[in-house]
Amino acid sequence: MPTSDNLQKRRGEGQAVASALPPETEGRPMFGARARRRKSRGFLLEIVIVLVQALVIAMAVRTFAFQSFNIPSGSLIPSLLPGDYVFVSKYAYGYSKYSFPFDAIDFSGRIFASEPKRGDIAVFRNDRDGGKDYIKRVIGLPGERIRMTDAVLFINDKPVKKELIGSYETDKPNHVLRKVPLYRETLPNGVTYTTIEVEDGRAYLSNTSEYVVPPGHYFMMGDNREDSQDSRVPSRVGFVPFENFIGKAERVYFSTELVTDDTGRPQTGLGSLLSSKVRWERVLLSVH
Repeated sequence: MPTSDNLQKRRGEGQAVASALPPETEGRPMFGARARRRKSRGFLLEIVIVLVQALVIAMAVRTFAFQSFNIPSGSLIPSLLPGDYVFVSKYAYGYSKYSFPFDAIDFSGRIFASEPKRGDIAVFRNDRDGGKDYIKRVIGLPGERIRMTDAVLFINDKPVKKELIGSYETDKPNHVLRKVPLYRETLPNGVTYTTIEVEDGRAYLSNTSEYVVPPGHYFMMGDNREDSQDSRVPSRVGFVPFENFIGKAERVYFSTELVTDDTGRPQTGLGSLLSSKVRWERVLLSVH
C-alpha cells in the first residue's frame, strides 16, 4: 500500500514530465494562434513593401521618363484631338523644377538640357494662366521674328510654305459641324504638319504684329490657327521660357470622343467615360 510520501513523489514526477513536454505539444492552441498572427503581420508587411516599391518606381518613371497628359481642347486639331491621351517624354529637354511632382524641388534653369526643335509639340507650364500645363507646337526660336499676315506664317520675314490639301470636318469653335480648309505647312527645318483655319483667315490671330522672341524663350502656336490661345496672345501665353518646358509629346496611347453638354463643354466623371466612344484608329499614333 503506497504511503503519502510515495504519492507525493509520483505526483512530482508527473509534473516534471508535463513540464518537459515539447512546446508544440504543451501549448498547441496558443502557439497556433500566435503563428497565424505572425504570418498575417508578415503578409501585410510584404504588401506594404510592394506598394511602396511600386509607388517609388511610378514616381521615378513619371519624373524622369514619361508622363501622361490628356488633351482637353481643340487648339492642336488636326494633329491632336480633344480626348487624346499622350505620353510626354520628360528627358527630351532635360529637367527643371517643373519636371518634379508638385514642383517639389525648387531650382532655376535646367539640368541635362537639350533645346527644343522647331516643330516639336511640347508641354509647358503657363505662368500667365494660373500655372496650368499647356501643349502647343514650337514655331519660333530665341532671337527670331514671327508674324502672321493674311493667315500666312512668317519667320524672319520669310513665308512658311503652305499648301491647301483638302478640307477637315470639325465643330470648332461654335459647336456646329462643318468643313474647313486643311493645309500642310513645311517649316524651314523640313518639319511638316497639317493646320486648319476655322474662319478662313478672317480671325484676328491671322493678322498680327511682329513678335521678337527674347533669348531663352520660344514662340508656341496651335495647329488650329484661328482657335488657339498661344504666344500670339501675350496676355494669356506670350513667349515661353525654356525653364517652363516639361516635355515633348511622343505618342497617343488612348483616345475617346469627349461627351459634351448643350454648350459644348466637355463632361467629366465615370458616366461620361463609359458613354464615350473609343477612337481605336488613334491608339499608339505617333505625334509629329
